[in-house]
Amino acid sequence: MNKQKGFTIIELIVVIAIIAVLASIVLVNVTTYISKAKDAKIKSDLASIALGMGSCYGLNNPTSYTNCFVTVAGTDYVPAALEKDINDAGGELVVKVTDTTGAAYCASSKLASDATKFICTDSTGVTKDNLSAGCGTATFCPVS
Repeated sequence: MNKQKGFTIIELIVVIAIIAVLASIVLVNVTTYISKAKDAKIKSDLASIALGMGSCYGLNNPTSYTNCFVTVAGTDYVPAALEKDINDAGGELVVKVTDTTGAAYCASSKLASDATKFICTDSTGVTKDNLSAGCGTATFCPVS
């Protein structure tokens, strides 16, 4: 009576299947959290853009947002790195400044978690989330 000890092939297949199911559940949850983190990064960068635009408007030229995206007197009010961060996170930054006076602006980006949804901030201090459209041709956030 020579009994061998070990696992049968069926037992090994069942264990591998259980591990595969658990790994797929973890993977789905991780990708959801990654998308949410990218959305948070986009929202944070848009808030930084709004802060920079406000600083530029108030300190440099209190009547216009026109030159806030360029270096003025050695100061980057809105660093170009913010646009790169938004694009790297899966967003797509759009900034509109009124052509005639430069007295208003709108900055928006699509969200990384849902490319049909946008976040928007404008010169009135309004920030809206989960919009169906970004700035487009407007210099204020869309209503819906």
